[in-house]
Amino acid sequence: MLPLLAIWLSLPAVASEHAPPVQPATSFAAVEVHDDEKLAIAAEPYDTREKEAIFHVDYLSHGVMPVRLIVTNNGDHPVSLRDARILFITAAGEKIQAAEPEDVERLMTQKERQGSKIPMPGPIPSIKLKPKASNKEIEEDFDNFEYQALVVEPHTTRAGFLFYDVSQLDHPLKGAKLHLHALRDADGKELFYFEIPFDKYLKSKSNQMN
Repeated sequence: MLPLLAIWLSLPAVASEHAPPVQPATSFAAVEVHDDEKLAIAAEPYDTREKEAIFHVDYLSHGVMPVRLIVTNNGDHPVSLRDARILFITAAGEKIQAAEPEDVERLMTQKERQGSKIPMPGPIPSIKLKPKASNKEIEEDFDNFEYQALVVEPHTTRAGFLFYDVSQLDHPLKGAKLHLHALRDADGKELFYFEIPFDKYLKSKSNQMN
């Protein structure tokens, strides 16, 4: 177990600074498709240390869940996310807004002062927190990976990460959803909301392990 823990701790230190290749939203398990609007949106949690190795910071051990948002516009007109609200809704119905770099830094500092342990999703055992990452590392991760596309052009897929504080949840993905509303078409008309259950992702992950 000790060698494995050492590997897990070291993974974020070798961040690639490159996101995985962008694929259509329909390539992912947790996806919702609106045929009438020719729009598909997927959510891919980065809930293992192997997946989060692209980052400089070990967010999971500090109670922060990176979620990759993938938006595919198969229509002939652009879709605006300028006013969009993208919320992590827990199984209990609590709404969590995406964190900013200063929110992550504050959470990490608070947890380290408490000397607490953060429950990890899945079978990975909880471990003591690593030393606090510098604000520069967090800023670099947000600059490199945060979802920033305000407009998704016709026949285009845009992707990026959102970071959510799930430090108070033992099993953050179970029964939770990613909820998006206030998306607009080229005429400024609000589109029907998207609600993507993370249970779809958990089911796909379980099937891959069987």
